[in-house]
Amino acid sequence: MPQPQVTTLGEGQIVDYITNTPVKDTPKERVRQRIARALFHEHGISPGDMAADFPITVSTDGARARKKKADIAIFVHGTKPSERSEENLRRVVVCKPEPKRGKNVVKLREPAQAQKDLQELKDLLGAEDRPQCTDGMWTDGVDFFFLKKIVNKFGATYEDRSDWDVAPESVGSRTVVSHQRLRRAEPEMLKTTFRRCHNYIHGNEGMPKDAAFWQFLYLLFAKMYDERKSRGTGRARFRTDMTEPFSDEGRAAIRKRIESLFEEVKAEYAPLNVFKQTDEITLSDRALAFIVSELAPYDLGGTDVDAKGIAYQELVGTNLRGDRGQYFTPRGAVRLMVEILNPQEDETVLDPTCGTGGFLQATLNHLHHTWQKEDGTYGFPDSPEQTERYRDKLRAYADKHLFGSDFDPFLVRATTMNIMTLADTTGNVFHMDSLAFPRGHLSGVEPAKAKIPLGETVDVLLTNPPFGADIPISDESVLGSFRDGVAKSWGRDKDTGELVESISKPTSMAPEELFIQRAIEWVKPGGRIGIVLPNGVLSNPGPTAEAIRRYILEQCWVLASVELPVETFIVDANVNILTTLLFLKKKTAQEVRNHRIGTEKPYPVFMAVAEKVGFDRRGNELYKRHPNGDVVMEATVERERIRINGKDEVRELKRSRPVVDNDLPVIAEKYREFRAKYPMPGADPRAASAGSPA
Repeated sequence: MPQPQVTTLGEGQIVDYITNTPVKDTPKERVRQRIARALFHEHGISPGDMAADFPITVSTDGARARKKKADIAIFVHGTKPSERSEENLRRVVVCKPEPKRGKNVVKLREPAQAQKDLQELKDLLGAEDRPQCTDGMWTDGVDFFFLKKIVNKFGATYEDRSDWDVAPESVGSRTVVSHQRLRRAEPEMLKTTFRRCHNYIHGNEGMPKDAAFWQFLYLLFAKMYDERKSRGTGRARFRTDMTEPFSDEGRAAIRKRIESLFEEVKAEYAPLNVFKQTDEITLSDRALAFIVSELAPYDLGGTDVDAKGIAYQELVGTNLRGDRGQYFTPRGAVRLMVEILNPQEDETVLDPTCGTGGFLQATLNHLHHTWQKEDGTYGFPDSPEQTERYRDKLRAYADKHLFGSDFDPFLVRATTMNIMTLADTTGNVFHMDSLAFPRGHLSGVEPAKAKIPLGETVDVLLTNPPFGADIPISDESVLGSFRDGVAKSWGRDKDTGELVESISKPTSMAPEELFIQRAIEWVKPGGRIGIVLPNGVLSNPGPTAEAIRRYILEQCWVLASVELPVETFIVDANVNILTTLLFLKKKTAQEVRNHRIGTEKPYPVFMAVAEKVGFDRRGNELYKRHPNGDVVMEATVERERIRINGKDEVRELKRSRPVVDNDLPVIAEKYREFRAKYPMPGADPRAASAGSPA
């Protein structure tokens, strides 16, 4: 029976994932919707086998039987709605509103601390009178508890579990590892999992946020390493039995496996300085078991690159924000920049101020989507063959063509681990000062000189450099490299108003001004640049800003300029600043000469102003609305790859969702239309339409 399609949504409503109809928006409902979505995408349970608020007979000692509603009830696969009953009920879920936490970390509870809540779940599961209903989940979006009902001749017992077993009514299955089946992660649930792991270490172990962050990353890295080593063998070490996390003996067994694995990881990556010999897992047995049980069920190697990247960036961004003008670039802006520059599989990409690796992650995701489009499967989950093939291609690309660098050694480590999570390799991330390059004393200088010398190998450069006059560059050993470009003093002729170079030299400059020149120097002729700049560089009337703009026009073709609203950086970086995304193409030496002698022909430049980026200043999502205020809806198709009777099939689920009010995807589409009409200016170094969007 086809589901109704919602065309509008009234104030205070959201779309029910189970029935695809409007329901009242409440804190509890938001938790239920996240869980219902995850049940389909991660456990392979069809929404057609679910029901919300299903009444179940509950009887307690000394009390008359009564009806109590299960927030989500799951039935034998294929049961018609009219035939649903307690006899074909298989699983129940209890959902509660997410606790208000403000900026505080919520301390996660152990099952022993949640007996009152778990009693409610036990009542719904029933006892020996309902033996077929065996699996239960209780969650408030922060705490997750799983129970397994065991019925024998002595009655029913309820075991604490770390997850659900794969049961017959689940239409999905994943790769077998031990007794469990790995599952691809649904983006929102993976973010929740990463956050829960970090919060457990921070809140339950009492570690500072940064220490908790690194402990989590050690284990995440070990998980990815173990997936790669155990692929095809079925002998994973990063695993837990369902009951191991709940006994001292089981936790000790987990620690033995994981510590041995981590020592192997450190040895493997010692030549790359990813880990130090002093790095160790300092978590308690209880915390270690919790983290392993959270991460172990996921097939991170088979999970979409974007899902892993979003979860990782959200966690790392809240822990490693620096004090040197490091504003981690919002995902929407990153995605737009990568789409406009459209890096190809044989092109070398560099971010010289990579931070936590947002541009590098987006490049890998862009290539993944490009390959899916070539295979005609974009929008579909990857098949096992595609997963393996794309993983190999991403690894090869990251090893040969993907480069990053940063002055902050912690960010270098974080990005290296990010690349490992996304591409199954550590990639090329260098610890160095990109403005001092090719000089400098840091460890990344020499390998960078060999692999990405200035002007020779880089095809695409994407960067969000540190901003601000409050972090000036005043070291002459650095400034001296820019004296033939932007590091000059300028004034105006008092008669003509024309720019005049001053004899004096500036003793300091804002880093973003120098990074413009360094970006241009780094790419080879015909190379493309995307750089985030404060608006003042492009609009201030002063002589220095004008001189920099003239330098850009002399050295580059301007491809596009996209102005962003202030909300963009307020939410993700807590910085109230107007920015512009500037896109350039480096000229050849002859093209520079043509500009200087005035023979350069005029060319069109794409320009856009984004007014909406999908959220307001508080981070609340913005939706498009009809004139009467109702939210505009669109029909979508969600797909999941399911294995039934030994064969893979793709199951489609048609659902409605609000249309996010975001100008950035529209701008990307308009730029593609613009380039189709106006080819990229300047010589084509590839003897083809290099970088023109597909």
